[in-house]
This record gives sequence, C-alpha cells and structure tokens, in this order.
Amino acid sequence: MASMASMDDPREQPPDAPIGDVFGDVPLFRELQRVLLSGSGPVNWELARQVGIATAAWNHEDASPTQEDRRGFEDVVRAAELEVARFTGMEVPGVPNVRCDRRAAWVESNINSLRDLVEPVASKLARALGEVRDHPPGAEVPMLEALMDRMAPLLLGAQMGTVLGYLGQRVLGQFDVAVPRDTGTLAFVVPNIAAAEREWSLDPTEFRAWVAIHEAAHRFEFARPWVRDHFHTLVREFTESSELDLAGLEERLAGLDLSDPERLGEAFGNPGDLVARVLTDEGRLLLARVQAFLAVAEGYADHVLEGVGGRMLTTFGQINEAMRRRGEGEAGETRLVEQMLGIETTADQYRLGRTFADTVADRTEEAVLSRMWDAAENLPSMPELEEPTLWLARIA
Repeated sequence: MASMASMDDPREQPPDAPIGDVFGDVPLFRELQRVLLSGSGPVNWELARQVGIATAAWNHEDASPTQEDRRGFEDVVRAAELEVARFTGMEVPGVPNVRCDRRAAWVESNINSLRDLVEPVASKLARALGEVRDHPPGAEVPMLEALMDRMAPLLLGAQMGTVLGYLGQRVLGQFDVAVPRDTGTLAFVVPNIAAAEREWSLDPTEFRAWVAIHEAAHRFEFARPWVRDHFHTLVREFTESSELDLAGLEERLAGLDLSDPERLGEAFGNPGDLVARVLTDEGRLLLARVQAFLAVAEGYADHVLEGVGGRMLTTFGQINEAMRRRGEGEAGETRLVEQMLGIETTADQYRLGRTFADTVADRTEEAVLSRMWDAAENLPSMPELEEPTLWLARIA
C-alpha cells in the first residue's frame, strides 16, 4: 500500500497513473483545471472573475472600507434620495442596501449582474467564430478549430475580466456603468472615491454626497419594474437582428499563430472590434432605440444631479468641474461594457439626452419630465430627443 507521502507527491505516483490524476495533485494544476472546466457557455466567467479581480487591484492599494465609511454613506444616501424624490416628483423606490466595496468586490458583483446582458452577445460571437472556423482564409484549420472550440471562451472571459478590472480601478459607484441592474443595492467603491478626493482636493463629506446623488438618480430611473426587462429586450432584439462583421473577423484571424501572445492580443484586444456589425436598415433602427434609452437615462440622471446637488452642496461647482476634467482624462472608459455589447453611444448622443431633459423641464416642470419613466412607451425616441416638442406633443 502506498504511503501518505507518496500519494501526495506526484513524483511517487505509479508509472501507469493517468496523467490527469498526477496533475490533479499539484495545486497549480488543480486551480488551472478548475478555471478551464468551469462553465460550458461562450464566456468562461470564472476566468473573467479572476482576471477582473487581479486587474482591479493591480498596482493599486485596495483597502477595505471602514464601518465609518458605511455609516456615512447610509446617512448621505437617505438624504440624497429624499431630495431626489422632492425634485423629481417620483416616489422613493424602497430603502436600498448600502454597500461599501473594495475594487475587487465591485468587479465580482458586476460579473454577476452583467452576465445575463453579455451572454446573448457572446453566444452570437461564438457562433460567428464557428462560421469563420469553417472557412478560414489562409489559416491552419486544426489550429483555428482549437482556438474556437477551446480558447474562445477563455479569451472572451479574459477580455470581460480585463474590462471590468480596468473599470474597477476607476468607477465611484454601481451606476458609473449606467445600464439597468439590481436597484435594491447601492454600491460605492470607497478606494476610488478616496483617491479622487485626494487627487482633486475635494471635501470628502460633500464629494460623497455628490456620488450618492448620482447613484440615487440612476436608482430612481432603473427601479421602475419594467425598465430592466425592457432594456434587456432592446439589446436582445438588436443582437438577434444584426449580423456580425464576418469579413472583419476572418481578416483578424487569418494566419493566427496561437503561440504568439501579441497576435492573440491584437485579434481579441478591442471589445468593439469583435462585435462590429454590418447593419441593415432594421438594425440601425433597433440600435437607435438602445442608444436613445442610454442617452436619456444618462442625460436625465445628470439633469437631476445638477438640480439636487446645486441645492444640497456648497462646493457643487468645484466637484462638477473636477469630475468633468476627470471624465475627459478617461474619455470612453466607462463605455467599455457598451462596446462589448456592440451598442456604444456617442458623446453627442449623451449630450442630446441631457439637453432634452433640460429643455423639457424648462418648458414644463419636473413632474412632466419624469413621466418618461412611467412606462416603456413614454420613453423618447431618437427623433424626439433631437426635437423635444415632438415628445411633449405626444406625452404632455
């Protein structure tokens, strides 16, 4: 009978032991096996989680928030939500669970909350990669088959993890990635908030109130019972109706050398490149509906933030200017999730959403503007964003 020492040491395994059993006794290989075999879908989410957490903490101190941080945010969220309700005329959507996160915790939470949104797009990409595999121009067929069948979920998982990890180094709260998700919790990324306070010499009490108002404004929008399903339906319809750019994928994968990490990075590096689409007229209309939703959601939240923050905060102008400059330095970075979905909205479209909200409120009142969140059919279309009187004629 083999000793316990020999059972624990793969060098002492019998010569005819299955190679998987030998590697399974080595901790590194056990972890690799667990990651490689986790899940069977188009994205390896366990790899995404691990890459995201590692990326978020890379070269950054990721200290755990304190009880004082949590109590402070609980107090300021209550005050912010009461003021948002007073300003908009909307009801407070229940009492949220206020969570103070490290960067790594934000990544892990968003891996879970974004999965349902990302998987349909990833599934379509996996099918497209299979089509490219069947007729690769100038590529080694066995190598590409290995890439598509075994490596594509790993590469997509690594890409998703990199995107969320990169965002995890920068976002201040849950809705810096402003797509509808769970609204029962408001999460604040305290290490990033503290870093912004230091970098821009901001008063911590006032700045944390500013972040809380921003998060509350989005929660009021997205807590409407129809909003999350409506947005997911818009993205799904656009994904199903549009065709990925197979020619671009073929060009990217032609002659791909699996042993060259730099070439792999080029082929799978930019999220927007992988999901680039060839749009029909119907596809353009569906994309415009998604973009109109994102533009009005962000524009309305910015409108509410200024209306409420201007009343509550004595340093609102200083904070707004600092965040504007910070945003210019990170232009497009918080839109990486949109890129992965193939629905990126332009800066001009976001400005259109803000102008629409300001114009409607100036011409009528806040209660009229907030009616856009009463039902899906009340949301403005892209032409109505461009000409608010069309929306007012339909709704007011």
